[in-house]
Amino acid sequence: MSWEVVIGLEIHTQLSTNSKIFSGSDTTFGAQANTQASLIDLAMPGVLPVLNKEAVNMAIRFGLGVDAEIGRTSIFARKNYFYPDLPKGYQISQFEHPIVGKGHLDIVLEDGTTKRIGITRAHLEEDAGKSLHEDFAGMSGIDLNRAGTPLLEIVSEPDMRSAKEAVAYVKAIHSIIRYLGISDGNMAEGSMRCDCNVSLRKKGAEKFGTRREIKNVNSFKFIEKAINAEIAWQMDELESGRAIVQSTVLYDANKNETRAMRSKEEANDYRYFPDPDLLPVVVTEQMIADIRATLPELPVAKKARFIADYALTEYDAGVLVAERELADYFEVVVKAANNQAKQAANWVMGDLLGALNKAEKDISQSPISAEQLGGLINRINDNTISGKIAKQVFAFMWDADGKSADDIISEKGLKQETDTGAIEAVINEVIAASPQQLADYRGGKDKLFGYFVGEVMKRSKGKANPAQVNELLKKALAG
Repeated sequence: MSWEVVIGLEIHTQLSTNSKIFSGSDTTFGAQANTQASLIDLAMPGVLPVLNKEAVNMAIRFGLGVDAEIGRTSIFARKNYFYPDLPKGYQISQFEHPIVGKGHLDIVLEDGTTKRIGITRAHLEEDAGKSLHEDFAGMSGIDLNRAGTPLLEIVSEPDMRSAKEAVAYVKAIHSIIRYLGISDGNMAEGSMRCDCNVSLRKKGAEKFGTRREIKNVNSFKFIEKAINAEIAWQMDELESGRAIVQSTVLYDANKNETRAMRSKEEANDYRYFPDPDLLPVVVTEQMIADIRATLPELPVAKKARFIADYALTEYDAGVLVAERELADYFEVVVKAANNQAKQAANWVMGDLLGALNKAEKDISQSPISAEQLGGLINRINDNTISGKIAKQVFAFMWDADGKSADDIISEKGLKQETDTGAIEAVINEVIAASPQQLADYRGGKDKLFGYFVGEVMKRSKGKANPAQVNELLKKALAG
């Protein structure tokens, strides 16, 4: 390919404040339309915005989390444009003086290497309302519940060179905002949306190509699909000798294509100017120090600790720290399982995450608690059950409404048989029933050992201790 892809992202993150950025209206998702819009949100004459301090604190929290510059003085501006769901006719945002300046975030690529993505800025602004089209034949409805919800717009440098890198970056942002507790990052509910700026240039060229912006993509899967569709479209245009026109486009998931919505606005089109109703935001060193003191252990540091303390691989640690709740769950499992970290990682990443994905649940909805999973691992390690039986116990626990491994083992009679005499009796039965296989084995067909193991386990209904079966079988078959 003679083209190089250049991608920059603008991620809009709704902050998890209890009230809106400039009014006291509730921000709870899913309320009846227009029941959470005050006179300020409706832009009635004579009302004035009052800045929500917690939104400022959350923005600073994010800035510290990505090692960014914190604007000691930031200014709110009016960004003028018309939307039916924007009552004021302008959006209160930040332009020349954002609260968060340059920072960075490291992403892990598919080959295991790390790449640093620059963050240009992150600024506070208010969200717009929502236009509703489905329930109004020939008309649109307006829901202003979302109007005024605090947003943090996170603008990256154009440092990504593929759709997969872009997805890795969005996932890293999603992870860190959840770790910091500033947003739930629920893309299905619109808590996090992404605008993808895509351009192409000849390999080796320094000058960027003309970009097109894909608006409001709200899932990791669609981000990758939308970017790849746009790359294919731009490549076809350029190789056909046509010029790219800077524009805003939408992604049609049904057709897997992007299509132009409007020519792209520049900053001067919005006629930014400082909002006369809002004073500059002055951030003191003490404010920064106080917020820094409350920061949790972030994914990069936690991953390094998991590798050092639990002897996990880079990959395993990366999976386990991707979500704060998953990392916390894992650490409780390790403690409950008497510090068997590798075993705990295997069960959490394998059986547990597999079952959660199949049931379309997240870790907070797991029917098996971390303590219970640790208890199951203990029963494997003290030879109460075998690893194979443990899979059965796990399945029963999943459907057992809070019952422990001990409860299931007792109720279902799944305790492993470790009595040497009982295992030898089963082995003798199998040998007596398999004269030809015995002769062939003793004649040099060593692979038949697996047959005898399987028959013993089958007759014992999987309860015989595998290690003992192997040891006793070898003696018995040797004659």
